[in-house]
Formats: sequence, C-alpha cells, structure tokens
Amino acid sequence: MTLEVFNPLEFSGWDGLLAGRPEATVFHTASWVRVLHEAYGYRPCCLAAIEQHGFSALLACMEVRSMLTGTRGVSLPFTDSCEPILAGGMDFHELIEAVADYGRKAAWRSVELRIGGTLPAGIPASAHYYHHTLDLTEGETEVFKGLRESTRRNIRNSQKQAVQVTLETSEKALPGFYGLNCMTRKRHGLPPQPYSFFEKLGTHLLTKGRGLVVSAFHDEELIAGAVFLHFRDRAVYKYGASKIEHQHLRANNLVMWEAIRWYARHGFKNLSLGRTEPENAGLLQFKRGWGATEESLSYARYDLRHSVYVKGAPRVTGLHNRLFAAMPIPLLRLAGELLYRHVG
Repeated sequence: MTLEVFNPLEFSGWDGLLAGRPEATVFHTASWVRVLHEAYGYRPCCLAAIEQHGFSALLACMEVRSMLTGTRGVSLPFTDSCEPILAGGMDFHELIEAVADYGRKAAWRSVELRIGGTLPAGIPASAHYYHHTLDLTEGETEVFKGLRESTRRNIRNSQKQAVQVTLETSEKALPGFYGLNCMTRKRHGLPPQPYSFFEKLGTHLLTKGRGLVVSAFHDEELIAGAVFLHFRDRAVYKYGASKIEHQHLRANNLVMWEAIRWYARHGFKNLSLGRTEPENAGLLQFKRGWGATEESLSYARYDLRHSVYVKGAPRVTGLHNRLFAAMPIPLLRLAGELLYRHVG
C-alpha cells in the first residue's frame, strides 16, 4: 500500500471519505484541521491511502514549527486522541515508519502520536491519561439510572436552585464562555487559549452543525458552561468552565446532563468525556460519576534524530502555575496569545 501526504484543506470531499469509518471523530475532519491551521499556523500533512469509497489508511498529522519547542509532527495538536485508520491491511508500525520517513525529510525532531487506547506492543508511552466514554444508545432514561447517586443528586439540586440552561448550536454563546474560561484557567494557574481559537471553532465547527455550547445561568448571571464537538454519531466534551463562587449550585452537573440529553435525543451513539490527567483527582471524580467506561489513554513520542521511542518528561506544576494564577486576566490572555501555539 502506498501512502501519500495530503492537506485536507486542499482536498475536496475529505470528510466524505470518513463516512464509512466508525473510528472517525470530529478530530479527523477538515473542519478541525482548519481550526488548528488558522488559529495557530500549523501545517497539515496527513498521511493516507485512499480507495474509491474512503480511506484504507490515515494518520492525521500537522507540522508544528516553534522556536521554543522545535519543528515536529503531532497527531494532532490540542486533540485528546486521534486514532489512526487502518482498514487496508497496513499495520501500525508500517504507518509510523512512513510518517517517520516523511518527518526526517521535513527536518522534524520528533513525532507525537495521540492515538487513543492501548499502544501496540513494544511502544513505550510518553504520557498516560484516563479517557471516559458514555454509551447513549439506550436513551436518556437509562443513562440517568446509570449515574452515580451523588451525580443525580447534584443535578436535582441544581434544578431546584433554579439554574437555567441554554443550548446553542451557533457561535453566539462563545464570548460568554470565553470569559468563564479565562477565570477558570487563572484559577488553575494556566493561560487561556487565544480568543481567535474560539472564533475559528465557531466559524468552522459550530456554524457547520458540528458543535454545541451549553451555558448555565442563575439570576441571569452566567455561572458555568461547556463546549462540545461532534461528527456523525460521536460527540466529545472538549472544554468546561465555571465560576467557583457558585460551585454550590452544581451547575457543571446540570450543564453536562443537558448536553447528554440533547445528544441522546438526537441519535448520537456515544459521548467522549475527554482525557484526564491521573493526578487530577477532582476532575476524575466528576467524570466517574456519569457511568462512562474508563480506559487508559497513552501517547507515544518518536525521536527522529535517534530513531527511538522516548518517555516524556513528567508534567511539572510549580512556580509558573503560581505566576499565571497571580496575573490579571488581560496579562494572562496575552500570555496565552504568545505561548499557546508553541505547545500544541
């Protein structure tokens, strides 16, 4: 099988080729690639073999050029997981050999693979996460029965406290969410994504019917929100944010539940709750309350200069988080504008 390098933004009908592939998610689409390209300047370079009715092999990839982190290939930046499509008999190692050959010619330092699930034998992980997937096929009533009792209680408490939820399939709810996101990122000692990223998200995904913004209000004040993305019958919880002073209203629970109801009613098969760091106990507890299937999620990084898989450096928290947490939001936003594209 011969693999070629494609730019989905220059390939008419790219998303149509994904139609027959059950593993395809919104992250494989040209729309998501366009968001990353326009927001951060990454260059698409997807390796694929195409047959008459679709992909027989695909590794979605983008080139990240950075003076801080070097030139490298990532499959894909700011993406929880992007599973390769291997439908034509090619195995994973052949696919990696092909992208490695391309990367050496392009002078990449490394290739990072966010492929989802368990890595093939002999490939060490560079990072470990948890991933949760909620089955929606039995409908909202059965899903609600499968929730942890405390999660059901939090949903009912939020409803009793008169928290109101809106669901928008357009970009008009994004400015409000972005304000919440800045406050949430500051609380965690991290800069927020550039606002231009959310603008592109609205333009290329929400307006194309591939996203949902869920917002929670109390006494007309926006107190929590989340951004979901979807493609065909699979959805992804991508971003969440809230005001800490209203945590007692459990609006995050109601936001998630209303999104689950919407997706179940619209015939979606599953909802990914995204990746979670093992040390993030609070987020893990939240996600484990929804009755979702928990799996290990491993990334791999291949050093092209030495032709070896390498273990990533441990995630470090410390002084930089305290500095970001101390910054006023305008300065924190500037930090995000300057730094985010380098860490994709």
